[in-house]
Amino acid sequence: MISQFFILSQRGDSIVFRDYRGEVPKGSAEIFFRKVKFWKDDGEGDAPPVFNADGVNYFHVKDAGLLFVATTRVNVSPSLVLELLRRIARVVKDYLGVLSEDALRKNFVLVYELLDQIIDFGYVQTTSTEVLKSYVFNEPVVVDSSQLGPAGIFMAKRMPVTTITKSVVANERGGRKREEIFVDIIEKMSVTFSSSGYILTSEIDGTIQLKSYLTGNPEIRLALNEEVGIGRGGESIYDYGSSLGSGAVILDDCNFHESVHLDSFDVDRTLTLVPTDGEFPVMNYRITQEFKPPFCINALIEEAGPFKAEVTIKVRADFPSSIIADKILVQIPLPTYTTRVSFELEPGAVGNTTDFTEANKRMEWGLKKIVGGSEHTLHAKLTFSQESHGNITKEAGPVSMTFTIPMFNASRLQVKYLHITKKSKSYNPYRWVRYVTHSNSYVARL
Repeated sequence: MISQFFILSQRGDSIVFRDYRGEVPKGSAEIFFRKVKFWKDDGEGDAPPVFNADGVNYFHVKDAGLLFVATTRVNVSPSLVLELLRRIARVVKDYLGVLSEDALRKNFVLVYELLDQIIDFGYVQTTSTEVLKSYVFNEPVVVDSSQLGPAGIFMAKRMPVTTITKSVVANERGGRKREEIFVDIIEKMSVTFSSSGYILTSEIDGTIQLKSYLTGNPEIRLALNEEVGIGRGGESIYDYGSSLGSGAVILDDCNFHESVHLDSFDVDRTLTLVPTDGEFPVMNYRITQEFKPPFCINALIEEAGPFKAEVTIKVRADFPSSIIADKILVQIPLPTYTTRVSFELEPGAVGNTTDFTEANKRMEWGLKKIVGGSEHTLHAKLTFSQESHGNITKEAGPVSMTFTIPMFNASRLQVKYLHITKKSKSYNPYRWVRYVTHSNSYVARL
């Protein structure tokens, strides 16, 4: 049970606000944004997704630069409210096609109509896009990228390649509807390297996500690699697990959407389902078996005098040259007595950015893109306000890295084919299968 729901922009402007129970003060949006913006937790860190202020519980998730927030005074399950916020964001995106401040403002009547159907007096009614189509009658105002404005275009460029900026209820120009279906294999990778470059921990959290624009909701068959085993410790649950070859994909565990039929999954790894309107996860999986990380990070920090030190960071891309990673950011916390940092980039470096944040003593190195097989190096000279006394490695690091790699997945899980039940011989919808890998926690110790 929640009392309020609101959506805030990056500046803290209230775009959407709905008070369901009148139990929380009207100024809660301003209180929330002030708390989040100036959050201090031992001098650093972002605000947690759930916190309490003046007897009010605040829950929030961030999507496409927007803050989706719920408040309540009662004790409710945090995971339940956070999942509700994520589903509201997904439903709004299904209807508007894109999550942006401009899209919300142009469609505020539709958004309020959706909220009135999703939540009644603080209680959740439904978060299904398909069910809502029977009760929501306003048509979305489609916002093109050219209409987003400078801030919107900036956010659109930062959106992942899996973003589909088209409403599930709006037709194309001319009243026709383009028949197409998108399947995205999205993997979030967590890897920890030792100071010598060895892998200490590695894990992949993956999702097969589907978004359908097919009329009539025809049945589809989605086939994965036949050499997919499910089990823990590398041992497949199934009898034929021992026959899996070197190219096998071993999943520690997985779960499926309620619409998925698993009648033939044990035999040939085929999923059968009738896709609902909107975006939803067909399958979630987790992998802790050994895999080859896409990047190798080597970092070294050495004293160069009583008040000086030098940092060298090397990043090597261990994937094919036909693949290009983007949105790369390397960060390293420095000793608290660091006063100045001077950077030296390798000759011919293009699109690189460097920065030293004085407030939190953090060094940042941004790369616009990295081509597979290439290696990049950054040198930095540190100036201290006091002698380090040989404790630099204890007070600096670890090195963290964020990135996005389109059309790449380290698990080797693949969609072999996507079959759609044909209503006629001329029915041939567009099929799109895409892969993307994001960093979840990519860390190298000094």
